[in-house]
Amino acid sequence: MDCVVMPEVRGSQISITVKPLPDDGILQMFDRLAVVLKRLEATIVHLMVFGDVSASAAGMEVMRRQFGTIDWPVTWVEGAACKGGPIAGLQVFAFAGGEVQRIRLGGRIVGSVFEDGAFRHCMLGGVGPDQNSSPRAGQTEQTLGNLAKALAQGGFSFADVVRTWFFLDGMLGWYDEFNRTRTKIYSGVKFRAGSLPASTGIGGRNPAATALVAGVWAMQPLSASARVEEIASPLQGPAVAYGSSFSRAMEISSAAGRRLFISGTASISPDGRTLWPEDARKQVEQTMQVVEAILQTRGFSYSDLTRATAYFKHSAGVHAFTDWCASDGRFSLPVVFANCDVCRDGLLFELEADAWRPNGMT
Repeated sequence: MDCVVMPEVRGSQISITVKPLPDDGILQMFDRLAVVLKRLEATIVHLMVFGDVSASAAGMEVMRRQFGTIDWPVTWVEGAACKGGPIAGLQVFAFAGGEVQRIRLGGRIVGSVFEDGAFRHCMLGGVGPDQNSSPRAGQTEQTLGNLAKALAQGGFSFADVVRTWFFLDGMLGWYDEFNRTRTKIYSGVKFRAGSLPASTGIGGRNPAATALVAGVWAMQPLSASARVEEIASPLQGPAVAYGSSFSRAMEISSAAGRRLFISGTASISPDGRTLWPEDARKQVEQTMQVVEAILQTRGFSYSDLTRATAYFKHSAGVHAFTDWCASDGRFSLPVVFANCDVCRDGLLFELEADAWRPNGMT
């Protein structure tokens, strides 16, 4: 388990990554999570679960038994554990030291709203379309519409969104269609930051069997020191150049510290070509160079990572990544391994990451 506490002006944001131990079952993973949450007196604001869809009902029942009720948004994605077992990992966004309000949509909790003195935050998760029988473009429009409805309940709008996650069932068959629909809807939004959100778009089924499920993170500044800024990638061009509406990274700054949200990153050249197609080892090396270059532009390093997800098209690709981590004495990363489709046929690996540094740290 990896746990990072990030003190803010008021309260603390907390990132928790729970990975399965040998012979761990679902119950044991949530037991360990419950212990940490109780010790930190923290409240979950969004839970992301990467695991077999067939295990989702059992997982939700374990949560009910462990916590009494599930009063937070859950995004469950078919990201099969690359080392076997029902769950690849849990990623928890939590808050301590303040009140958390909930947002309901369609009779269930899909969002959390909280304030940390620097920003007012809204995190949504597990949001999908109204029905799974509509065409995929229609389901995308419905999902974005439902995100907008949930944001409005919390006093937010799409203009406040700085980070998104989209998990598409059968992604390789309709990613271009998804991008066209997203771009059309975003064209009517004037984002507060002046830039498109950081984002991850990855292939994965969900328990509702809809074409996609989504999550977003929206922020409204509460002080002059609170700001959101797009960060360009030194080794890649803008994603909009090849039809994807997202920013490579976003930096969130306050009086207490800086956070960096790095979008899903793969082995893509500055002009948008796939590099090292079908070569997992080379793709891992290329991707990690790109991620490191983004970190370094803002004075971060891999030691500042608070959360990461490594997506592998084939579970065998895990070895390429673990070998990279082991080389040159590199440290262990707070990363979940998930077996998911990446957005192009020749891409085998993608990484998304968050990093944090308190102000005054050198």
